[in-house]
Amino acid sequence: MHESYSISTFVTGPLETNTYVLISGKAVWIVDPGMGVQEVIDFLQRRNLVPTRIALTHGHGDHIAGVVELTEAFGDVPLVCPATDAFMLEDPRENLSGEFGFDVVCPAADELVKVGQKLTDDTLNLLVLDTSGHTPGGVSYYWAAAKAVLTGDALFAGSIGRTDFAGGDLAGLLENIRRNLLTLPDGTQVLPGHGPKSSIAVERRTNPFLLSGI
Repeated sequence: MHESYSISTFVTGPLETNTYVLISGKAVWIVDPGMGVQEVIDFLQRRNLVPTRIALTHGHGDHIAGVVELTEAFGDVPLVCPATDAFMLEDPRENLSGEFGFDVVCPAADELVKVGQKLTDDTLNLLVLDTSGHTPGGVSYYWAAAKAVLTGDALFAGSIGRTDFAGGDLAGLLENIRRNLLTLPDGTQVLPGHGPKSSIAVERRTNPFLLSGI
């Protein structure tokens, strides 16, 4: 990867959420901070870095649990959230953390993003893609310069996100994956919310959920 930008992955919390740190120029973004982000904090502090944004792909508790810990460590960091999932952030019932006995809440978002929006911070440029269906407002962040897309719980290596939660939509999720993710360049890395990374080419060719014709 080009030396001016990087993506680091940290597996956080009991549900093994992939928390990502994106660095490009002076921009330092943390995507989907799971529960227990001390390793992320240590990583940034060793490098004298302060996050410039915290971005969420969706509003489920295992992807927002580290927000408060990060703001306690670094002060107020602007929080970016998909507009349609904003209602989940402050309610453990809505973000499902209550079902797991964690009762996760985090502050209201500072910026509500919409599909098609381009997010720019110094040399970091992300495009917001519609991958709703796992949640009503779930998005993916496509970083063209890094040839990577952060898919949250929409698309995994060999699988897709659950749609049996409140607000889930299987047909909608599959349509959004096919329309907005599988149309990305073959070499694009898929960086999911859980599990190993993959690529668009591999998922298009081998993902059983996308080959089933559902």
